Amino acid sequence: MALSRQRMLAAVMALYVKAAEVLEKAERKQGALKTLVYDSKFKNIKQLFALVCETQRFSSVLLDIIESTKLLKQTKLKLHLAQVLVYDLLMGQGLKCGGSFKTTMMKHRPRLQAELARMKVKRKVSRNEDLLPAEAQLPSGEQLPRYVRVNTLKTTVEDVVDYLKRDGYTYQGQASRLDDLTLKEKSFVKDLLLPELLVFSSKTDFHDHFLYKAGHIILQDKASCLPAYLLKPPSGSHVIDACAAPGNKTSHLAAIMKNKGKLFAFDLDAKRLATMSTLLLRAGVTCQQLAHQDFLKVNPDSPQYKDVEYVLLDPSCSGSGMVCLQDRSSADQTRLASLAAFQLRCLNHAVRFPRLKRLVYSTCSIHSQENEEVITAFLQQNSSFRLVPLLPQWPERGLAPLSQCLRASTSKTRTHGFFVALLEKHSEALSSTLQLADQIRTVEEKKTVALEASDPEDPQTPNTEDAPSGKRKRPKRKKKKME
Repeated sequence: MALSRQRMLAAVMALYVKAAEVLEKAERKQGALKTLVYDSKFKNIKQLFALVCETQRFSSVLLDIIESTKLLKQTKLKLHLAQVLVYDLLMGQGLKCGGSFKTTMMKHRPRLQAELARMKVKRKVSRNEDLLPAEAQLPSGEQLPRYVRVNTLKTTVEDVVDYLKRDGYTYQGQASRLDDLTLKEKSFVKDLLLPELLVFSSKTDFHDHFLYKAGHIILQDKASCLPAYLLKPPSGSHVIDACAAPGNKTSHLAAIMKNKGKLFAFDLDAKRLATMSTLLLRAGVTCQQLAHQDFLKVNPDSPQYKDVEYVLLDPSCSGSGMVCLQDRSSADQTRLASLAAFQLRCLNHAVRFPRLKRLVYSTCSIHSQENEEVITAFLQQNSSFRLVPLLPQWPERGLAPLSQCLRASTSKTRTHGFFVALLEKHSEALSSTLQLADQIRTVEEKKTVALEASDPEDPQTPNTEDAPSGKRKRPKRKKKKME
């Protein structure tokens, strides 16, 4: 028993160290926060991501407390580790580690608590949440609901609802307005718009639940469910998920396709692709073809992609829509410009697939540079595509004049910040492209037949290799007979 407790304390200490490491790398712009967490190889990714996100969200408050109490000077702790420890001590679950970390923090706890109380009095607020800048606060001071997508490859919404009711949860039917998503513990509803999405209290944790471990449910934010839901590829179709890891959208596409057809999924990050492979296996996905490959280097004219009609493109972005990053009100314009250029290249590459009919473009960014401005630039360069109007009942639209697109936010949709656009190829342009593709394929097939017909191993076929111009060199029949 004592050994088990020691291991648990050591695991928590490792969690704090890893969280500090991720925060430091993010500050140095060595990668997006979510990518850094997945790349960390930490055993409990969800726990690490939650701690990093919340520490990041409260970073301005934590920095003020640390500076006012001169904690770094008195403890010799490094800044990012101090932030993680102070967050968990004052605002999180309380320090659960042992050893020198706990000894140090407990020694300074009275001063840290006093400083937090002084800040609240000075700003005339009573809650920790109210100390945050307005853009980092969640609606009504609440956390976002817990969204659960039912994996229809393994079960049905009705069966999951029945299972949860037997497990002690109270089902309140389908939500009819946004306020219905404010739920008490052990209560849940069906989402207003997405038929396979269930909504729970923010405090609901499914990571150890049978339904999650068996792949019957997927923990996925509502906004993140929109791209696959809106693309809606029919069963048996050929689809590309261009920047696929960690795989929630890929599994959603597979469920919509009923595991029939082909789902090509690419990602440049081998570690994230490995994580994705595990997720898809648990979800029962069998129609996928994973590739550790840069999507920009995929050849659209390759025969294996000749029937691709649908593409989901969710490229790397600033991640500014993630709740834990929303206190970053000012963005690095150079980085945004670089990301937007990359996103536009991905879009232009995606529409080179000859039979493409529809493409969904999405980001978890709140910046117009990565959203409306990218789509505007794309449409200026690709007159054969148009925007498809989306979900008229959705409460938040793309910035004018792109109201056909969707935006999402904590205040208006009770989700992370998100952007989605659906692009469709004009039928005339598609017909023209298909004719050209067929012509090219016919020419290539004729070349192949001609090459096969001129096989130098065939004694009846003239061999023109190394022959003088205008003359044909015949095979030496005597030599052939000697063989």
